[in-house]
Amino acid sequence: MSVAASAEAAGHKHALPDGYEISTDKARLDLDVIHGFLSESYWSPGIPRTVVARALAHSLCFGLYHGEGQVGLARVVTDTASFALLADVFVLKEHRGKGLSKALMQRVIDHEDLQGLRRLLLLTSDAHGLYRQFGFEEIGNPWRFMEILRPDNYRP
Repeated sequence: MSVAASAEAAGHKHALPDGYEISTDKARLDLDVIHGFLSESYWSPGIPRTVVARALAHSLCFGLYHGEGQVGLARVVTDTASFALLADVFVLKEHRGKGLSKALMQRVIDHEDLQGLRRLLLLTSDAHGLYRQFGFEEIGNPWRFMEILRPDNYRP
């Protein structure tokens, strides 16, 4: 069963409140908002604007908007065939508590380019409850995964 089918079977269809929309149109992305949030986040403190711009250009991006203003994002790095990594999921503080992160995740899970993937990964320190609602679990056999981690890469 696909991740989308699994989420749907579990009753996870999340609608957006009035006045909000999600778009994959990269032309709408607001680099100032995105960079401002990410450069202050726990997962990419100090990330250079040029790195954010390059990451957005080479990812499937889901912008969350209230009116014309961007208020959230989910970014997916994928080959659209077998693998994807979900990254940079956020909703600005003043827009939280409205079910927006669930609607954003639903849109990601349902996207046609992410169906049939063998593996969809993410890293989180604080949103396990959200992601579990969409079928994510702790990694099985973590010893199989390896990484090169440069946590101070964005610090001068």
